[in-house]
Amino acid sequence: MIPRLEAVVTWSHRRTPVPADASAGTWDDVTVGYWLTKYTLGMTLKILFRPRAWGVKNVPRRGPVILASNHLSFSDHFFGPLPVPRKVTFLGKSEYFTGRGLKGLISRAFFSGVGVIPVDRGGGEASERAIRTSLRVLASGQVLGIYPEGTRSPDGRLYRGKTGVARLAVESGAPVVPCAMIDTFQFQPPGTLWPNPRFRPGVRFGEPLDFSRYRGQEADGQLLRTMTDEVMQAIAKLSGQEYVDIDARRAKAELAADTDKNTP
Repeated sequence: MIPRLEAVVTWSHRRTPVPADASAGTWDDVTVGYWLTKYTLGMTLKILFRPRAWGVKNVPRRGPVILASNHLSFSDHFFGPLPVPRKVTFLGKSEYFTGRGLKGLISRAFFSGVGVIPVDRGGGEASERAIRTSLRVLASGQVLGIYPEGTRSPDGRLYRGKTGVARLAVESGAPVVPCAMIDTFQFQPPGTLWPNPRFRPGVRFGEPLDFSRYRGQEADGQLLRTMTDEVMQAIAKLSGQEYVDIDARRAKAELAADTDKNTP
């Protein structure tokens, strides 16, 4: 079964302390292992699948950035960061790093190599730890990748975003760059192992959204929802997806229930 990379999506509204000694970081500051993995894997993907990219110049070259993307396919995690000349750090479920045997070793080495940070998605204190981890990434001047929907779209449409992306923007002051994956749903639909070479995956980056005016405020639920909706509208404009104002997990559950009803 293909693993799924998802942003942590359960957030508290309490403010979380951020290290004060944050300094702007660039691609010069990251490990050789990340760039070796990105170069070798990236060259292979470019040769095999000819991915496309638009608006890469919209991703700031220095300082903290939140890269907020739609989520259509497992392949998003490769083709989204591929054209960005900076390290993009995603949060991934801790199970990717705790497997045993050869499979566990390969999984651990792979996800470490592509810049994934393991987090426990159990809720409560685990969610607060995920927030602190994300804020440390931003405080060190890096790029944090997040999927506001919280899971892959079950049908290619864009679903309501979780307010975690707004929480991070308020507490860090980092700009949010909307990012739209293009044709990756057709390229590798959820639940499939092999990509369809008839489709060329792509990624489109929009202009940064500046929420720094809210930095340091005690953001309430309404403000976080308004900010998140603005991010999702920007993603929808880039992707051309139909927007559905319900939770993606709920949509998945309803779709699975309908499938069960129609199964003889």
